[in-house]
Amino acid sequence: MQSIITQYGELIPQHTTDELRKKELLPVVFHSNGTPKSLPLEKQTTITTPVGDIPAELVTFHENGLLKRIFPLNGKLSGYWGETDELGLAKPVAIRTPAGTIAARLIGLSFYENEALRSITLWPGETVTIATGAGSMEARIGISFAPDGTVQSLEPATPTPVKTIAGEIMAYDPDAIGVNGDTNSLVLDDKGDIACVTTTLSRLKAVHPDGRISRFTPQHRESYCSDSDQEIIPMVVEFCEQAIKISTNTEAPSTRITKEQHQFFSEPYMPLFEQGISSRVNKC
Repeated sequence: MQSIITQYGELIPQHTTDELRKKELLPVVFHSNGTPKSLPLEKQTTITTPVGDIPAELVTFHENGLLKRIFPLNGKLSGYWGETDELGLAKPVAIRTPAGTIAARLIGLSFYENEALRSITLWPGETVTIATGAGSMEARIGISFAPDGTVQSLEPATPTPVKTIAGEIMAYDPDAIGVNGDTNSLVLDDKGDIACVTTTLSRLKAVHPDGRISRFTPQHRESYCSDSDQEIIPMVVEFCEQAIKISTNTEAPSTRITKEQHQFFSEPYMPLFEQGISSRVNKC
């Protein structure tokens, strides 16, 4: 099979299949200028990147020929080959990030057009500790970086207290989906301040200039798994330049409250505890 010359050396495209992991022969895709766009590899090949040497079974490229994404594994999940089987082949990889060196099992990495690291996607169950402008945090699923190297977003591995202009909010999204690490529930601005946070363990109070109080609490919905159970809907709080936007329902518009002449406060919210009290009161 003819190799393809890239800025990262000669790479051999996939040209065989097997009965378990690679039942399909994936095509090589090119940009209009003739540079490779998507290149599945015949076997796992080490690619030298700005963040370290990464084993790869699939690589994609920007139109300028520089790396866009790199995937250490590229098996096809089926009834005969599951996520656990694929995870068993994953090995920890050490990479140099703008926030320090980390070692973890990676689903993939993405890069900006200048080869600067854009995001990291971790395998389920993997966590890493990362330094951010808001302090050191333990992350799962994904971490993304701004072009200047600052941490732009991450998915907290556990409920994590973060300081905001509305007080301390417990950051955590139990519904986070690990498709890729490009976007995550905890977002930071270029100064390291919290720009957006998702929570199920905090609620907010806004005091209006006339003394009125608006309260915002994570809501509940019927569980997708059982008609008799309720599950919590994560509340999303976005800190904009002139206002705070609060969303307690994904099917309804967010509430926007200007920062000027308003005061904001946060407090802990324990849904299971409060539901327990409510049910006891209703029975009395």
